[in-house]
Amino acid sequence: MKPLRPALLVGIAVVSGVLSWAGAKLWDSLGDLPGVPAAAPVVLAVVAVVLLAAAVSIRARLRAQRDREPDAKGVDPLSAARAVVLGQASALVAALAVGVYGGAGVFLLSQLDQPARKAQAVTAGFTVLAGIAVIAAALWLQHICRLPEDHDDDPTAPAAR
Repeated sequence: MKPLRPALLVGIAVVSGVLSWAGAKLWDSLGDLPGVPAAAPVVLAVVAVVLLAAAVSIRARLRAQRDREPDAKGVDPLSAARAVVLGQASALVAALAVGVYGGAGVFLLSQLDQPARKAQAVTAGFTVLAGIAVIAAALWLQHICRLPEDHDDDPTAPAAR
């Protein structure tokens, strides 16, 4: 499994943000732009907390296992891989959400004179922050679950006998 690169997530957020801003501008010129759902930042914040809890738990178990503490509960490799996959999928969706709500939020900033638009812009801002929290937690979880470097392909490494 390859690690998820932050540049990919930034690219997804930027492209979806530009498309979202253009779509919001077009939609608003044709009719009434739909509102930003109030549940969006809450859902992303819950996902960030779940990923953070998984990362803290796996990190503590790995440290206990490394320090050879008695009664240390090891980390099942398959469970760690599943956690990383969940984190990577969450980060990709969060990058998309950051872009979509960021683009819509930038468009809504031009209409702050309307109270409803101001509330929607604030909600979009909180959604962007929660999405960034998901991305940060997912990348940290991925970092914790990485395998030690394999030096089998290194020609300067001493050969195993």
